[in-house]
Amino acid sequence: MSLQQKIIEELHVLPQIDAKEEIRKSVDFLKEYATKNTFLKGFVLALSGGQDSTLTGKLAQLAVNELNEEAGENKYSFWAVRLPYGVQADEQDCQDAIQFIQPTKVYTVNIKPAVDVSVQSLKEAGIELTDFLKGNEKARERMKVQFAIAAHHNAVVLGTDHAAEAITGFFTKFGDGAADLTPIFRLNKRQGKALLAELNCPKHLYEKTPTADLEENRPSLPDEVALGVTYDQIDDYLEGKEIPEDAKKQIEGHFLRSEHKRHLPISIFDDFWKK
Repeated sequence: MSLQQKIIEELHVLPQIDAKEEIRKSVDFLKEYATKNTFLKGFVLALSGGQDSTLTGKLAQLAVNELNEEAGENKYSFWAVRLPYGVQADEQDCQDAIQFIQPTKVYTVNIKPAVDVSVQSLKEAGIELTDFLKGNEKARERMKVQFAIAAHHNAVVLGTDHAAEAITGFFTKFGDGAADLTPIFRLNKRQGKALLAELNCPKHLYEKTPTADLEENRPSLPDEVALGVTYDQIDDYLEGKEIPEDAKKQIEGHFLRSEHKRHLPISIFDDFWKK
């Protein structure tokens, strides 16, 4: 088995999908988890105004709507969370995503004070974080807030991890990479767009240039620039297609270097890292 085939199998990517069927799979997954875990009152997710959180949030709200209709009461909720670092440049997109999703409730928590205090405390201890590492602090602070809100409501935190992100390790370990459930895991970037199109999402929310927007020295840095490869190339690779050799090497290099991000804490019984 080639490395490409191994990756496709590990990430469960299909070469072609039916958007309606995949929407149903994700919604049913969320509903089944909720009904089998009687403590659960709903789902929490941070909305960034980008494709992945917009899709995940819409799927969560659809699941909540169906659960409440079947229960005959408003038993479940979807708590959307806005987590800007100060003022977010594409705030209007965030508001458009909220309008599209119609969450049960929206919380807004400015993470800037917490992040800045953390960075300053480390500096006083002799650790001065680079701009890149400060970006990781932002991602981890955002996840910390989500888990606090989820604990308050007896809810679980949703993650936006998908195959085109997982293959490259393009997420912060224990930041946006930490979550209880990942309902769009298995989809690549273009497949996620297809689901949003099926859900009648405003086009500008899934046609915008993807960016993590964590670095202050490189604001709104496109993912594709950071990765050195395009999402079309990543998606083609995940669908089993041939792509240019240099892009293939770049993707597989990202995958191999980021293996630790896709693994639970390593114990003496794990040996994947020795390979």
